[in-house]
Order: sequence, then C-alpha cells, then structure tokens
Amino acid sequence: MPEPITPPPPAGLLREAAGALELPRLMFGLPRLLRAPRGEGKSVVVLPGFGAGDGSTAALRSYLRVQGHRASGWRLGTNRGDVPGLLPQVEARVQRIVRSAGGPVALVGWSLGGVLARETARDRPDLVSQVITLGSPVIGGPKYTAVADFYRRQGIDLDAIETEVAARDEKPIHTPVTAIYSRADGVVSWRACIDERNPQVEHVEVTTSHIGLGFSPEVYAIVAARLGAR
Repeated sequence: MPEPITPPPPAGLLREAAGALELPRLMFGLPRLLRAPRGEGKSVVVLPGFGAGDGSTAALRSYLRVQGHRASGWRLGTNRGDVPGLLPQVEARVQRIVRSAGGPVALVGWSLGGVLARETARDRPDLVSQVITLGSPVIGGPKYTAVADFYRRQGIDLDAIETEVAARDEKPIHTPVTAIYSRADGVVSWRACIDERNPQVEHVEVTTSHIGLGFSPEVYAIVAARLGAR
C-alpha cells in the first residue's frame, strides 16, 4: 500500500530559510547555465505561486530571456489561490500571447501556478505546447500543503476541494508535463506532486526547499533543457 499523503511537518518551514542559499549558488552556476539549450524566440509564460506575484519569478524569467525565450509573467497581480476564478483569466492571457506569437506557448508554474498551468493545458491543449511545474500539488489541492490551515480558517472544505481535483483529473492532460519536485519541500508534500494518472507527465526530483525551487541552478538547468528540446 502506498504511504498516505500528509502535509509537510511544521519543522519543514524552518528549512525553507535555506532557500536563500540558492541565490549565491545561482550566481556561481550562471556560466554553466548560459551553455544550456537556447529558446530561439519561443514564448513562455511563468505563473507565480500562492501569495506571490510576478516579482517572485523575475529571476527565472530574466534567465529565460537571456537564453533566447520570450518569457513573460502572468500579469494578474498576487495569486490569491482562487483557482476557479483565476483559470479563465490565465486562459485569456495565454490566448492573447498565442495570437501574438502565432502558435502555442509553454507554461512554467511554481507551486499553485503550476496547478493553473496544468489546468489551462487540460482545458486548452491547443494553446499550450508544454507545461513545467515546480513543486505543484496536483493531488488534494491545498490539503497537503503548509497553507491548509489558512484555507480551513476561511471556512473552506479541503475535502471537497480534493474531490473536485480528483474529478477534474478524470479528463486526461495530453500536453507534455515536466513535474519538478523535492523531498525537502517544506511547503508542499512531495507525494502530492506525483501524478500517476497522466502518462504525459515526467517527474524530475531535485534537492532544494520550496522557495529554492524558484532560484535553484539545478531547476533552471532542467527548465532550460525542457524548453529548448521542444
């Protein structure tokens, strides 16, 4: 029997402070990262996680631009976690870029941003060439994350959300997905990042905190390789 999925222990949040160590590692790793596959002008939209906005993904987008991608933010302000309300807005944003670019775009989503990226690709595979998620909880929604209590205090039924997430997953995702996750993640249970239902998903394990996923040179190298390959 598989182990039950549980939220990360409270001590995991203390490890998240180590995410700051990824910045100097990123600086030292830049010479190698600049040798990664180039993008040749491909359009990429980067979606932030819960409670964050485009400022949180500025470093990743800057790197992708240097690598030749047309990387942009989602331009929807702070991600407040309202997935049903945000999905139409994300789709509209992606549609505008597709019209401008003349073809499907790649979506990179950090945490909840990855959930929005996956669901956009599920609903509109014609708009999305590939999806890359960074520590995204694809099982249970927020139930197996460190922000579960925040949702409960708002009177939100997490069991109902988990049921809704499972129901949506009855419709398969046909767009290629790369799911990057870490067992050291102190915000999202790594087991909640594993998608065993959609064969198009490739899982890649890294060693960093949840915050570090947005600045890790290892993650940047994987993202660049996937974007450069398609």
